[in-house]
Amino acid sequence: MLSKVAVVLSERMAMFEFGVLCEVFGMDRSAHGLPSFDFKVCGAEAGKPLHSTTPGITLTPEYGLAELAKADLVAIPAASTKDGFDPRVVAAVRDAAAAGATVLTVCSGAFLAGAAGLLDGRRCTTHWSYVDLLAEQYPEATVDPDVLYVDAGSLITSAGTAAGIDACLHLVRRELGSSVANAIARRMVVPPQRDGGQRQFIERPVATCTSDSLIPTLEWMNENLDLPHTIEDLAARSTMSTRTFARRFAAETGTTPVKWLTNQRVLLTKHLLEETDLGLEQIAARAGFGSGALLRHHFQRLVGIAPTEYRRRFGAMPEVVDTPA
Repeated sequence: MLSKVAVVLSERMAMFEFGVLCEVFGMDRSAHGLPSFDFKVCGAEAGKPLHSTTPGITLTPEYGLAELAKADLVAIPAASTKDGFDPRVVAAVRDAAAAGATVLTVCSGAFLAGAAGLLDGRRCTTHWSYVDLLAEQYPEATVDPDVLYVDAGSLITSAGTAAGIDACLHLVRRELGSSVANAIARRMVVPPQRDGGQRQFIERPVATCTSDSLIPTLEWMNENLDLPHTIEDLAARSTMSTRTFARRFAAETGTTPVKWLTNQRVLLTKHLLEETDLGLEQIAARAGFGSGALLRHHFQRLVGIAPTEYRRRFGAMPEVVDTPA
């Protein structure tokens, strides 16, 4: 059953993510034939205002933590990861989960679930900019940086902002059926299900070099991505043997020359898809992939969506038909 929903607030919670939970579970849509939820906003102390991440805005929870023990769903919006959580809130979330409540987190709300011990031994996610920190703080968790949300049964974690909508609708679909989830999505004017993950949003800086000896070679490679490169040629340019070059490259950049080149070429491809109307074959030539087919292969593998879909989502230029160079 999914009837009683308790949203638990912490200091410096995020307004949008809180609003997502209110929109999905807090709106009375019974006039439209949809089930209504017993929706309560809770805090460590009922009636005590809590700051949000938006300057000048506070929220005052009407209910205290006792409501979590009665809830079918405990929902946790995003909040600041810089400060520790109120031990009373952590204990209440832990006890509610032990009593059988499903816990759903939006974005950095996963950190509160982690503090309550709910991530250990489980797959989870959060906003891509927090995944490394989450994995560092909770090493027993398996943090997936690529997905929009993870359904681990009694624990559902989601990535940033809009992915919280995806996770909420998924839970409604799981517990109450597709027709209810689809109807709520229509009222919210959002797709009931989205494809893909969050890889296309991730800023992936290419590994940098800590050794002066390789910097000229890396700069030359980056300026000549359209050219073919072999380990032998790069080693000769660096005045090293191939074995020494490969070992030094891995030690100084943390990756191989092939992977470094591929990542750089994908970054250039993303830029050209966003800022130009070049066809894929033209982009493939500029980025050094050689063919549109090879570009599509590596782009899909690293970014998670096809180049044409990436351009549709992020491109500033009007979409054009792909034409060969």
